[in-house]
Amino acid sequence: MTELAPPDTVRAVLADLRAIDGALYAAVAATPTPTLDRALRLLSAAADHSKISFTVAGALALAGGRARRAAVAGAGAIAIASVSANLLGKRLVRRRRPDREAARVIVARHVPMPSSASFPSGHTASAIAFATAVGVVLPPMAVPLGILASAVGYSRVHTGVHYPGDVAAGAVLGLAAAVTSLAATEALLPERY
Repeated sequence: MTELAPPDTVRAVLADLRAIDGALYAAVAATPTPTLDRALRLLSAAADHSKISFTVAGALALAGGRARRAAVAGAGAIAIASVSANLLGKRLVRRRRPDREAARVIVARHVPMPSSASFPSGHTASAIAFATAVGVVLPPMAVPLGILASAVGYSRVHTGVHYPGDVAAGAVLGLAAAVTSLAATEALLPERY
């Protein structure tokens, strides 16, 4: 029989992980990146409500064939990721947003601070879910959408609204949402759709 870690050990490990998460957040905040600041702020804002992903999905849907199937799988993945992150994850964990002022995140990076909990990153979950689902159905789209989704995730830390751990959890949730959406797409739609 396997022995579980004592509660004190689990608490100590979680405290260490929070310390690493906070240190990474502080390092990003303290690193001057004037060339990137505006672009990442705009990217973070453009990813609100999955606007970028839905725009790509619309273009794919118009193309028909496998591209339309990819759009359906991607949109489904966004829905699953968004519900999982925003209605379940954030309500269960209730992690406070980072204190941008204390970390001295420069104002040029700021996007509006969401009022929801910080964990997990819904932007990241949806972007990774969409990129993964579309990339599986249309492999040539995997790398560009994967890079875009990764940039969206990083932009959330860069703008000061998420800790890196929130983004990592969002990415894992996004992958799970993509797998679920791909399975549902396969079960519900004939291959030639």
